Amino acid sequence: MKFIVKMIAYAGMAAALVSCADNAADNRKTASDEGFTYLVDEFADLKIMRYQVPGWDELSLQQKEYVYHLAEAAKYGRDIIWMQNNRYNLEIRKVIENILENYSGDRECEDFAKFGTYAKRVFFSNGIHHHYAEDKFFPECPQEYFRALMTAVGDEAKCQELLPVIYDPAIYPARKDMHADDIVAASAVNFYENVTREEVEALYAAMTDPDDKTPVSYGLNSRVVKGDDGVVREEVYKVGGLYGEALEKICGELAKAAEVAENETQKAYIADLIEYYRTGDLKLWDTYNIRWVNDTLGTVDFVNGFVEDYNDPLGRKATYEGLVNFKDAEASRRTELISENAQWFEDNSPVDPRFKKEEVKGVTAKVINVAVLAGDCYPAAPIGINLPNADWIRREHGSKSVTIANLTSAYNMAAQESPKSMLSEFAWSEEEIAMEKKYGAITNDLHTDLHECLGHGSGKLLPTTSPNALGEFSSTLEETRADLFGLYYLADPKLVELGILPDMEAYKAQYSSYIRNGIFTQFTRVALGKKNMEAHMQNRKLIADWCYEKGLEDNVIEKKVRDGKTYFVVNDFEALRGLFGELLAEVQRIKSEGDYEAGKALVQKYAVDIDQDLHKEVLGRYASLGLKPYGGFLNPEIVPVRKGSKVVDYRIEYQDSYLDQMLHYGRKYSTL
Repeated sequence: MKFIVKMIAYAGMAAALVSCADNAADNRKTASDEGFTYLVDEFADLKIMRYQVPGWDELSLQQKEYVYHLAEAAKYGRDIIWMQNNRYNLEIRKVIENILENYSGDRECEDFAKFGTYAKRVFFSNGIHHHYAEDKFFPECPQEYFRALMTAVGDEAKCQELLPVIYDPAIYPARKDMHADDIVAASAVNFYENVTREEVEALYAAMTDPDDKTPVSYGLNSRVVKGDDGVVREEVYKVGGLYGEALEKICGELAKAAEVAENETQKAYIADLIEYYRTGDLKLWDTYNIRWVNDTLGTVDFVNGFVEDYNDPLGRKATYEGLVNFKDAEASRRTELISENAQWFEDNSPVDPRFKKEEVKGVTAKVINVAVLAGDCYPAAPIGINLPNADWIRREHGSKSVTIANLTSAYNMAAQESPKSMLSEFAWSEEEIAMEKKYGAITNDLHTDLHECLGHGSGKLLPTTSPNALGEFSSTLEETRADLFGLYYLADPKLVELGILPDMEAYKAQYSSYIRNGIFTQFTRVALGKKNMEAHMQNRKLIADWCYEKGLEDNVIEKKVRDGKTYFVVNDFEALRGLFGELLAEVQRIKSEGDYEAGKALVQKYAVDIDQDLHKEVLGRYASLGLKPYGGFLNPEIVPVRKGSKVVDYRIEYQDSYLDQMLHYGRKYSTL
């Protein structure tokens, strides 16, 4: 499961804006250039950043070639995520690309600028629904203007079908609707067609053997449809099947990568992954994950596949994602120290002993730098990852956890390029601000480490508990569990003893910022009047609101008002740690026992509904700062350097234009 991201002015749509990225030499910078800027574009509620790739020049030529082909494989899956998010997304994207590439009319008028902003938003979200809030967003230019643009570039025949999808609020209003009577039928995702929730659950209940201790992830790589014959069946993602053209290209690049892999283990699990893509056999996906999680020797690593199920209302079907990285050896010492002590953390956890692992196996952790983001990781990206997701594989073979250093660094550097900050507006006191400035960076990174390295891998299911028992609430509750594990241990003297934290006061910075964000400031990301829908935001709200309520009598967290502005202040840090431990014990019980009703009650009471007065206030105060609540990234280009016909090196080239990259990807990596 991922710990998702922390938290573009339209400057004249001239011809240069849509030039080929691979021909725009003046848009390139290398890591050695002085004055590297991180923030490159802002629009709507979004900012686009660049990230550097430190350590690239220390890689061998073979390692660089390995990264290059893994990166190409990752990017060839781009069309899949667009199709998964909604059946019309890819058609709409191609219409937008056609207009941006070929429209010869007035590009300086206000309506074209509004169209351009919409285009950027669609590219960012891999579709027509907000990447985080799940709601459909709309162009600000009139529908007839959009029709005129489509007509001008020869797409008039598509207007009747696509314009209602783009403009009508009643058509596909939410990518994932968790409040409908039938969350499958009401959601806009393209995992299901002409089926109800009851029919889908019946299909998988018939497949599942409750006595199987090593079950495959039924439904992970398929779409469920009901045909004219009334039969409910799966359409499997595989070569020769659904999304086969894209998977064929991915397999081709993976095969090239295997030829230059660092070791035989890497070659073996790449072969497993290719065979899985060719057959759709989920047993091979498990075989691949077991071999992959046991590869701890290589410098270069990757994620490629149908991995996370956040976008599925039933929490079963996974979106395509790709990420290629290599290890930061020096920075990894911290995470390695944590993973070496995994058994101590498990043994001393405040949960019921029945739900603890007697033996923690295979927990490996490292700090990485990414070289490319793709699929559901692009442009919005995680800052930490823990995989694989199958509980039985984690139990028997362990997991890999990573903290992504160069993305975290890019967020921090981009924030420094802004003259205003959230901290100065929403922190109660100068003492709180000073604490955050002194310890915020290390405690934020360490919370991510604990969340990914240990939190997701901690605990165990009871033998009779199904891994799908928590249904649509599983993602929120799993992120809650991992966050609580990290929060509880941030205040433990063990971290100071290990030399990971400088002193026993440091954790207070994270406690203060977590409560402030969970109760209040994170809702800068949600439109007024909307509910809190994204799993990670729900997790943070659940924890903060539960602790606020349970600590009211002892004034553990205090709501204060000064000059008409609201603040949330932690008064008793030790008591707050106790509340984190108490909630962790309960959430672990819910997962271990598969207590669907208790999990549902927690999420519905604490995670979904937003106080409207607070919401209005936080949006107003945030608007005055001129900041953007969401961020995403441009990828650098990995460019082969040739002498004659021979590749002698691979160079990193940093791109400046968000639209250039999107259009370049549309030309080069379009497969469906």
